[in-house]
Amino acid sequence: MSSLFESLPFAIVLLLIGFVFLIKGADLFVDGSSNIAKKLCVPSVIIGLTIVAMGTSLPETAVSVTASLVNNNTLAISNAVGSNIFNMMVVIGFCGVITPVAVQEETLKRDFPFSVICALLLLGMGCHGMALDQMEGLILVVLFIGFILTMIRAALKARKTEQSQEDETEKQAEKTLPVWKCLLFVVIGVVGIALGGDWVVEGASTVATAFGLSQTLIGLTIVSIGTSLPELVTSVVAARKKEVDLAVGNAIGSNIFNILMVLGIASTISPIDFIMNNVIDIVILVVFSIIVWMMAKSRKKMERREGLIMLLLYAGYMVYIIVRP
Repeated sequence: MSSLFESLPFAIVLLLIGFVFLIKGADLFVDGSSNIAKKLCVPSVIIGLTIVAMGTSLPETAVSVTASLVNNNTLAISNAVGSNIFNMMVVIGFCGVITPVAVQEETLKRDFPFSVICALLLLGMGCHGMALDQMEGLILVVLFIGFILTMIRAALKARKTEQSQEDETEKQAEKTLPVWKCLLFVVIGVVGIALGGDWVVEGASTVATAFGLSQTLIGLTIVSIGTSLPELVTSVVAARKKEVDLAVGNAIGSNIFNILMVLGIASTISPIDFIMNNVIDIVILVVFSIIVWMMAKSRKKMERREGLIMLLLYAGYMVYIIVRP
């Protein structure tokens, strides 16, 4: 049986099936959880800021936590950082190519800066001893809880200014799924995410070994792109429906969750060792984040030209990580 798991064809099939389980599991989890929240009359804006954003980050959580449990920590850090770079440059960039993406003032003043601060904090923690230990993981988790509480408070404050709240709640209740179906979606989603995360780590490790690739390269390419597909699909659909603030918010919010929640939980389970390439990739993430922030700040929106620039920068980064030692 062990030889079967070590064979390249089986590993590729396992990797692909794992991605399907991750993506579909996250999709079902978000649908089930959001409908339960509506049943409980939780404002929809809070659902978007918390459940949906965390739901699209569940594949990264599953992969990184699973990698941490089996002491494959290089894959954990490269997956999270690679996903963040993909979210920042490809998700937002692709949306900008599709349609002009307006960026809210609050996003420019609060969310973009905080995502940069999170990346800088990860960089500082990683450079300190070239590892992310359990205490630092706890600090990230505490910051994540604080961020969620801040988002909920801001959402509730904004919600008070809206009109026809009772009518909207009634409409939401009519459109929600039955409770049994919501719970079924949540359970199936959690199982899919757990199995998918395990299979992606197993398959990616075998593929990396077979081709002589480093775990860092596999994490930054195959795994990070695969686990970022929920963010890409969600943001592209939002952009096509002209929900442009949701498109940007989903990508930036997922980046914050990936650092604070994903790496926080993973390093709390088991310390994550850093290598110099991890440090370089985090520096690139910081630089890319600042570039996108400045482009968005200049005209309060991302248009096709900015989107193409972001996609070209990501293509250049992909070439770099493939050819580097």
